[in-house]
Amino acid sequence: MRRRAISTQGRAGSSPQARGRELARIGTQLWQETGSVRRAAIELMSRHPGIPSLQAHRYACGLSQDRAAARYNEVMGHQTSLGGTSINAWETWARARGGAGSPPTFPSLLTLATAYSGGPSGVADEHVSPGDLIAEAYERLAPEDQLSLNRFTAAGLTGEPSAPRTGPEGHRLLTETNVIGPDFKIAVPTLEYGNPEISLYSLPNPRPGQLLNLTWASFGYGVERLIQQIKNVGRRVDADACFGVNEAGLVMATFLASAQFGRCPIGYLKCNERRDSITLDRASVYPELPEAPTIVLCDFEVKHADVVGYVTREIRARYPGAEIYFAVFGAMTKGRDLEVAGFDDLTGAGIMRAADFTAVFIAATMSPPGIEPPLELR
Repeated sequence: MRRRAISTQGRAGSSPQARGRELARIGTQLWQETGSVRRAAIELMSRHPGIPSLQAHRYACGLSQDRAAARYNEVMGHQTSLGGTSINAWETWARARGGAGSPPTFPSLLTLATAYSGGPSGVADEHVSPGDLIAEAYERLAPEDQLSLNRFTAAGLTGEPSAPRTGPEGHRLLTETNVIGPDFKIAVPTLEYGNPEISLYSLPNPRPGQLLNLTWASFGYGVERLIQQIKNVGRRVDADACFGVNEAGLVMATFLASAQFGRCPIGYLKCNERRDSITLDRASVYPELPEAPTIVLCDFEVKHADVVGYVTREIRARYPGAEIYFAVFGAMTKGRDLEVAGFDDLTGAGIMRAADFTAVFIAATMSPPGIEPPLELR
């Protein structure tokens, strides 16, 4: 799509209200150019990265918060009396990470998606998925709302076209539902005198704004890619233990421990997420290890939340002097181009650098809202 430099400064003034009016004007203009609320919202977010998807869809409809609330009530047949303050609370939650605002419920997301499907005029007939609205904030929804959203998508109720049976040119088809992009290389943090270059691939999502559900074939392919990277890091890695973050990470740790590290002990870190806080469940498992052990920490994906930083601090507190390698299946990118030029183009780059890992291994890149492991492993 042809881009034009549209500034929100000067004409809009500096107040939040004026900036909101200007962004709504730009959103309406983008909708006129693209003919799509969803495409207009994506373009608006690419120009203004600080705007969450929930807010961008409202701007793409040219609505103020009060008018969005009125549209919501219309969809509900005026059986509700939602106000603009509720819209503001949801958008604040989507934008902030410090506990501000409040998350929308799954029924509220369904209603908002219907409201925004009408576009600026309210009479358009576009399908907007509830998953589109919380693309970057999905993992912060209440667990029951995440499950409802997953079931809604999996049941085929979204009206989205089914995934292609053949991959696009230059892509390899693994199964009916998962395609992977061609290999590309980036330099990642690694051990001294080690090989910083890893070969990874992208996971294109045929349904933007919705979780990409992985099959066992693509899950296994990613684990094999991690094993290749570990073998080529520049020295032999002898792990004293593999730790998995939650169930999906535990499966990865089990595979790596068996296939690469001579069936070394396996640890399990069960994370409980409550709003914006993380705690480790008492069900977590910590094997007995030698002093200053070498540990391979496995996680399914890295997004915005600093889960890996928290669990790494916990591991170092329990195992002083531990040398920790990090293996992650999917890393989210900051932009829409999944074949990133460098490590810092990943959303979680700062998180992984701050954790001070001995080396980092990444199987694939992904787009918001992320990927879902087979059988909805948590």
